Parts: sequence; C-alpha cells; structure tokens
Amino acid sequence: MTWLLHHRSFASATAGLMLAGGAPALLRAQGAQSATRVASVPSAAVPAAARIPNELGRIPILEWHQVVAADGTYKVSRERFKAELTALHARGYVPVSLAELLEKSMDLPAGKSPVLFTFDDASPSQFRYLERNGQLVIDPTSAVGILMDFLKAHPDWQAKGVFCLLPAAEAGHAFFGEKNIDGQKSAWRFPKLQFLSLQGFELCNHTLWHAKLSKYSGAVVQEQLARGAMAIDSAVPGHRVRGMALPYGLWPKDRSLAFSGSWYDPKSKRTVSYRHDAVFEVAGGPARSPYDPKFNPRSLPRVPLQGGTKLSTTLDMMDRPGPMARYVSDGNPKTVAKPTAAPTP
Repeated sequence: MTWLLHHRSFASATAGLMLAGGAPALLRAQGAQSATRVASVPSAAVPAAARIPNELGRIPILEWHQVVAADGTYKVSRERFKAELTALHARGYVPVSLAELLEKSMDLPAGKSPVLFTFDDASPSQFRYLERNGQLVIDPTSAVGILMDFLKAHPDWQAKGVFCLLPAAEAGHAFFGEKNIDGQKSAWRFPKLQFLSLQGFELCNHTLWHAKLSKYSGAVVQEQLARGAMAIDSAVPGHRVRGMALPYGLWPKDRSLAFSGSWYDPKSKRTVSYRHDAVFEVAGGPARSPYDPKFNPRSLPRVPLQGGTKLSTTLDMMDRPGPMARYVSDGNPKTVAKPTAAPTP
C-alpha cells in the first residue's frame, strides 16, 4: 500500500484530510500493494478462548528506534519489524493507547492482551516521504509505512501508539527530518505529525534535542521540555502531550521537572508551560497493569527492541505463570478479572 499526499500545498492537504463519511483521505489514497513478507504463526500462540483472564497481568510497552536494513544498536531490520508485528497479532495482542492505559479504559475482546507501541527519536527510518509523479507517498519501507500496511491487512487492530519526538535534533532526527518541497528548513515535518495525530497516534515529548537531563540545571531542563511541547503544539495545535520519554533513561536532578514546569520564551514574550501524566523509562521489562495497586505511570518501564534483543524472549516469559504473566482481558470493561492467586511482587 502507498499512502498519498498531494505535492503542491501541504496546508490545504492537511486541512482537507477528512473525506465524506469521516475516513481520512490518506487512508483512502492507496495505489500500491504491500510488499511485506511476514513470519509464520509462532508455535507459542494460544487460542484466545484458552487464555485465563488476568487483568492484573503485565503489559509490554515496546520501544523501537530505527527500522532499517539490518539489526544493530538501536536498530531493527524491516523484516524483523514486520515479523514482530505478526508475532504480536498471532499471540493475541492488541495495540492500546497511552490514554487508555492511564484512564483504565482499555476495551479488549475476551482472551486478548494489550500492547503499547512507542517509537523514540523521530528518525526518517520511522516516517519517510517519497516523491512520485508529483505526489508525496509514505515510504512503504519506513516504520509508519509498514505499520499502516499491517493495519490495513489486520482490521482488528487500530492505529495506536506513541511517537516520542525531537523537534531540533541533528542527523535528521528533527521531527523525522527531510527538506520541504521549496527547500526551506521547516521540512516535510508538520504534515507528518498532523498525519500521525489524525490517525489516532499520540505525540510524546523526548526533549528538544535528546538532552541528557541529569547534566543540566533545572532551568535548562524546563526549556528542553517546554520547547519540545511548544514545537509539537506548533505542528498540531491542541494536541495533548501526555507522555515524556527520558533520553538515555536519565532523570533530571529534580525529578518533578520531568512532569511539569515552564519556560519564558523571549521571542514571543510569553511563558510556556508543560505537564506530562506519564514518563517512559528506557528499559525495565513489561509494565504493571493500571489495575495493579503498584502501577506507577510516573515511571513506566519499557521493552527496548534492537540488536540481539528478541521480542519472543519477553512474550514467552509472559506466557508462563508467575508475577510477569501477561494481562488477559475478560471482555467486560466494567469488571477487573483477577487471577485465583495474586502474583507475587
């Protein structure tokens, strides 16, 4: 599948993304088949009806960085990314949003389990445009292209996940990089963020340029986070930035500044404030259920996927009984299914 955006006017294209009937225009503008080759169903897959409901179980918050030709540090191959999506689907996982996690509003079919997708650093490998015949298309080999193709082929999944953004990073990581059609520095960036928000994805603060927050004064920390939030709002006015991902997993000296603060903008002569409901760690394993009394959105652990780190290792562990067993829905959002024996800490 190829995702189209008319070449001439980004502003008009973005403003007119919704067609009659409410479906996004980009979802209907498809003109090429997916070339995705996916892995076979894993042997560990269990029918949903055979899974015992456990809504106090663990939830994997997956963390991807670059999706490129081959595995490496902070990198997974495109084929591996496709296979990971396939394995999650086969094992009965369903993407949820950060908002649903925080608000305890996950509504999953019986036997299904939630998974939260997060993408850090906003590299072009995650979201890339190509120019074809005077139009822009989303590169089907980028992470967004692969994911949108997968959603089209698996309508039981919806577009949910979190993109943790760097508005002013170097090496092409500023809002996914790339130039504008008129050569201006502002790039093809804002339409990308607008597309993601329109589909249902959430935008996350990752500081202005991937700053090691533990190194800086409170004033610099607040500037990094306030300007990061301000840049997202410039692209998608009113988008609620509920999450922040710690660069390198490093906290500021004053941890409270990761959640709220303010910075005075000398250009606009106004004070910019930010507030985050959740902070993502860089690692830590599967997260607790929001129904678990020990659930802490102010420190959400993640499962980083890169190099030799295999998703199957985590999923196999979560398929076994014990304190790391997976969250399994009972199909009724009004009840919380608890295991017969509460998991140990």
